[in-house]
Amino acid sequence: MSESAEHANPPADLSVDYVEMYVENLETAARTWVDIYAFTPVGSGDFADHRSIALRHGRITLVLTEATSDDHAASAYVASHGDGVADIALRTADVTATFDVAVANGARVHRPPTPQPGDGPTVTAVLGGFGDIVHTLVQRVPGAGPGLPAGFSPTPRTGGEPNDVGLLDLDHIAVCLNTGDLDPTVEYYLAVLGFQHIFEERIVVGRQAMESKVVQSPSGSVTLTLIQPDPSADPGQIDEFLKAHQGSGVQHLAFSSPDAVRSVRALADRGVAFLATPSAYYDLLGERIDLGESKVEALRATNVLADEDHGGRLFQIFTASTHLRHTLFFEVIERQGAETFGSANIKALYEAVELERTGQRGLRR
Repeated sequence: MSESAEHANPPADLSVDYVEMYVENLETAARTWVDIYAFTPVGSGDFADHRSIALRHGRITLVLTEATSDDHAASAYVASHGDGVADIALRTADVTATFDVAVANGARVHRPPTPQPGDGPTVTAVLGGFGDIVHTLVQRVPGAGPGLPAGFSPTPRTGGEPNDVGLLDLDHIAVCLNTGDLDPTVEYYLAVLGFQHIFEERIVVGRQAMESKVVQSPSGSVTLTLIQPDPSADPGQIDEFLKAHQGSGVQHLAFSSPDAVRSVRALADRGVAFLATPSAYYDLLGERIDLGESKVEALRATNVLADEDHGGRLFQIFTASTHLRHTLFFEVIERQGAETFGSANIKALYEAVELERTGQRGLRR
């Protein structure tokens, strides 16, 4: 089926309801998100084969789940991948209708629509995604705000949310795919969930290369950046992820911020480690983007990267991975009209590293 093919009544209202991560130790993982990333506990669930905590920051809801029995999927997931994203739950006004269309267009079914008791979702279903990632479809009462997964109890609030970090929402989810899976995965999301193919590029860094395509829900609320390594080039970071993760999976979650510099300073004060940027990057930045000296110095002080496209500017930075396998990490991103993903930064960083390595920084000042 071609990317322009019409699909019967694709859902137009999909948004991210929550992201569920399977973890080895629930308390340790929750402590990191609360103490370091300033998330607030909003709910919990204690079930026969697993236990979970729901956390929220801005409009971002993360669910952390630890298996208490080998019968739960989190047990095998953590053994294979370590801690990581296992479920990108999608909210829709009509789960049954969305499910029926998805199945008619080739969706992999994990659980059909099921009514849910209580005050949470009214109906849920589960579809397969990429790798062993699933999508729980979530239907809530019309007009309801952010909620909890089925079977969760709300956590009593003990105070106001921390306001120093200022994360807003989930900007995009970056996914590493095995070689050869990129086009079939794009086709799957176009057909099954009515996503649109909005962007693509081939990124070359020295002798390494990767192919990337971006798919997005019609609402613009769900964005997946899909990446596969180029087997004709030297192995690189995508190959390393796939080897350590043992297959396709989420490489990073990108959190939006109205002020990346402010968010990074606050997160760094809380203990988040970010990737360092060569000073030469900022020496060359003015040749790409007219930002003014004070802005460049603020970016230099926080290691935040800058890029520009047809829509405007973006500022972004990646955390240093603390994952035991050095796979999963996170991004803080501020958009000032920009619609792409900062790919020019990859080339700029590579050039800056080369200048640092060869001692040529002074020649470009």
